[in-house]
Amino acid sequence: MLPEADELPETLLDLAVPHEDVNGLVALRDRLWEDEEARRLLDRCVDALVRDMGKPGGTPEFPVLPDGLGELGRCFFVYVYVAALPYAREYHRGRGIPDEVSRRTLADLGRHLAVHRRARGGRGLLVPGWNGLHFRGELYQLGRLQFQRAVLGERMGGAVARAGARAGGGAGRVVGPGDPCLNLHITDYRGPLSPEACDRSLDLAREFFARHFPEERYETAVCHSWLLDPQLRRYLPADSNIVRFQDRFHPADGYGQDPDDSTPVGFVFGDRDLAVDRLPRRTTVERAVGDHLRSGGHWYGGHGWFSL
Repeated sequence: MLPEADELPETLLDLAVPHEDVNGLVALRDRLWEDEEARRLLDRCVDALVRDMGKPGGTPEFPVLPDGLGELGRCFFVYVYVAALPYAREYHRGRGIPDEVSRRTLADLGRHLAVHRRARGGRGLLVPGWNGLHFRGELYQLGRLQFQRAVLGERMGGAVARAGARAGGGAGRVVGPGDPCLNLHITDYRGPLSPEACDRSLDLAREFFARHFPEERYETAVCHSWLLDPQLRRYLPADSNIVRFQDRFHPADGYGQDPDDSTPVGFVFGDRDLAVDRLPRRTTVERAVGDHLRSGGHWYGGHGWFSL
């Protein structure tokens, strides 16, 4: 299921795994393969991942591995994705998805290794299950943004339906809970979140899903992110990329208001566990996130939608 040790580097590089991680992952591969229990777990995880390939919402819950496994535990799911790679590519080919879209989508594995190294100083995946969306055909990188095939839940779908009813239903159909939607994700290491880059991504998405998933009608884009917290407007200019990104969305109500301070700290500074008084103030966004926390404020997740 895994490439041989001398073949593994090319596969890892195809997945944009950082060069400094390749030799260590090749060495760990033999340690994994010699452990019969680890091989059985690998088989079970790959089977769960590729079962119901392409079905939105089917990404499995991966087990939490004990800390005692050390680096092998932190990197175990890299091998799960490498072993699942032929299945993902076969699914993409079956849908007629262009090679460059497939490559850029699956290469997000390497970006997540870089995110882990920035936060923890070594190899691993901070959220091991996240890349399951990519390798199951649920999520695609299209320009600056990622788009996840999903369905509207009760709260978001209710907000969309109420807006549609107020508008008179258009041609008579009101989108609501259970209808398909595209969940937008904003990745790091992809350059500025400029309006032009977002417009291009949305144009690509409209064409991509109509062509490769014609049986699914995507009329609504949604986003759940700290970037939609309206408090950011207090600190950022109206023409900033983040504020202009927020302007695309209608806010959705009905969500809880529990503070989520660690998420913006993790995304902006790389390590969600950094002490507030140690947060740098080098950029406008760094000053916004840190100064708000130092003044006693909290950050919250935002939820919004717009029509495609």
